[in-house]
Amino acid sequence: MPFLPPATDVAIVGAGAAGLATAIFTRRSHPGAEVLLLDGARKPGAKILVSGGGRCNVTNVVVTEADFWGGKATLVRRVLRALPAEATVAFFADLGVALHEEAGGKLFPDTNRAHDVLDALLRGVGESGGTLCADTRVNGISRDGAAFVLDTSAGMVRARAVVLATGGRSLPKTGSDGGGYAIARSLGHTLVPQTPALAPLVLDPDTPYTIHERLSGVAVDAELTVWIDGAVAVRLRGAMLWTHFGISGPVALNASRHWANAKAAKRGVRMSLNVYPERQFDEIDALWVRLARERPGAVLRRSLAADVPDALAMAMLDVLHLPHDLALADLTRDDRRRLVHAATEWPLPVIDTRGYNYAEVTAGGVPLTEIDPGTMQSRVCPGLYFVGEILDVDGRIGGFNFQWAWSTAALAGRGLEQVLA
Repeated sequence: MPFLPPATDVAIVGAGAAGLATAIFTRRSHPGAEVLLLDGARKPGAKILVSGGGRCNVTNVVVTEADFWGGKATLVRRVLRALPAEATVAFFADLGVALHEEAGGKLFPDTNRAHDVLDALLRGVGESGGTLCADTRVNGISRDGAAFVLDTSAGMVRARAVVLATGGRSLPKTGSDGGGYAIARSLGHTLVPQTPALAPLVLDPDTPYTIHERLSGVAVDAELTVWIDGAVAVRLRGAMLWTHFGISGPVALNASRHWANAKAAKRGVRMSLNVYPERQFDEIDALWVRLARERPGAVLRRSLAADVPDALAMAMLDVLHLPHDLALADLTRDDRRRLVHAATEWPLPVIDTRGYNYAEVTAGGVPLTEIDPGTMQSRVCPGLYFVGEILDVDGRIGGFNFQWAWSTAALAGRGLEQVLA
């Protein structure tokens, strides 16, 4: 059992990305403060190790509030300004981790090893003077006057301030069990209902438009539309991957939180695929009219496969009962319009996400309206701070959720001045 001091200035609950960074920023801003970092895992940081395919997508070259959902955009913008992406690059360079840019502006460690990111953060905590107590689960937190009392698996500890960096519910095998939500509620906070986010989507295997099983492994440049209560809620573009269970890939992962939130709210929700991204029915219909005029002898399958993978073209034509070798000159107006409608609004019969075991982050949590965006301190419980995924903010795929962790950590580290002064 690790040694647990009876009291500390700052207790940080959770030694994931946000918690480790908060410990470093706090000690750098307040070198005289005692900072205790508590984590229930014997080896903290498991979620960092599995991120980015084991390479850890640390941040992105360009990060704005438009890359996030959940909290109010003006509040998200204010938090992000506390530690912009370029400052994050400098922060990691100072820790000995150089980053390089890849497609989509993603920044990875030059070594392509997530372990190097985790090791640097752990080393940074130690070098800054923070104390890490691993294998120490926090079961509950209560107030005792102006102080907090933490009930842990290693005993009780008092703290002048507490930072909740407990994460969400995603990837529970890494230790993210949602325990921080109960603590937040016990200290007076409300919660936005949680759902999986950045999760693959499961499609119904028994509908007329089901084609995913025959297309498993096929990727397509796609535009996904999430329809809620009959209206367009969001359109997203990116790479989509057909799988044996449904769809994955960046655009499907980004869309998952919108579908899951609407489903949890018991709203009517559906999703459709446009294989001609950012181009709508009228434009594509005119395209096919022109093709038939310019190349009347061209066959349907090859004409469609000029824009989408051949396997997808065949699957779509089979569902629509259109012959693969039909000449464009013989394609009737009604069949052409059926094809164009299908290509620009192909129904995706989503029945579920793959759940928290496969979700990269959690949507929902502690609302930003209950947090001071200049310090990350609770407006409900003075001396209590929140960082990272526990907040009702989730970013799209591409390093944005890690950037949220670093920015909130930097703000909290500096904002603790209000309690430690």
